[in-house]
Amino acid sequence: MTRHQETIDPALLLSAYAQGLFPMADGADDPSVHWVEPRLRAILPLDGFRLSRSLKKVICADRFRVTTDRVFSEMLALCAEPAPDRPTTWINPVIKASYERLFRLGHAHSVECWLDGELAGGLYGVSLGRAFFGESMVSRARDASKVALAHLVARLRAGGWQLLDCQFITPHLASLGAIEIPQADYLARLYSVLSGADGAGAGGAAAAGAELPSPPFVAGDWGALDALGAAGDAALDAEGATGSPPGYVIAQLLT
Repeated sequence: MTRHQETIDPALLLSAYAQGLFPMADGADDPSVHWVEPRLRAILPLDGFRLSRSLKKVICADRFRVTTDRVFSEMLALCAEPAPDRPTTWINPVIKASYERLFRLGHAHSVECWLDGELAGGLYGVSLGRAFFGESMVSRARDASKVALAHLVARLRAGGWQLLDCQFITPHLASLGAIEIPQADYLARLYSVLSGADGAGAGGAAAAGAELPSPPFVAGDWGALDALGAAGDAALDAEGATGSPPGYVIAQLLT
């Protein structure tokens, strides 16, 4: 289904996510969006993140300064920028405006990696109940997106999330622990999580007879990670922006 509009109503957008759908555009200049339901869905099990020795070293060295929700619009714009390996993206003005509205409503978050005071990469996504839907991630410096994803997984684990949706599998995501499952299995997991169950072991057979849970959904705690260890002091910078704990805390949560 294709829609021509300036923005997607937040209630409609969240309802689509709850049913396993998400919007995309054919290009950054495309004025319309369409709803996507992949036959195969990529997820990253929150207990299955692959923390390599080299990535652990980068995280523990705090090479990047990591913040959350500080520059959501800038992160979204960075993800939408063309790059040598990605001349165009699916993020058009409708997508930008729609997710900025979700962010203002508390249903979207960003993780930002800074290097020498410049935004070097990160990610953003949608939160609904205890499911998090990763939308896009980007690197403008080596390992920036990997560090952002590691911080996201640690934050989701600390806050009680049970599902991390990655939409489509890529070699990059697979190297970090993402797997691909049939859409029916994905829906079973999603419905189970939204209904308040664990959702980890739900199978496709359950999805066939499952009903879409009704809101309100029990939400995860985005700020729970900041309460761990010395994170309370580390989580605020000079501008009062929410940060992320030191790298050694992240590594401990992931190992």
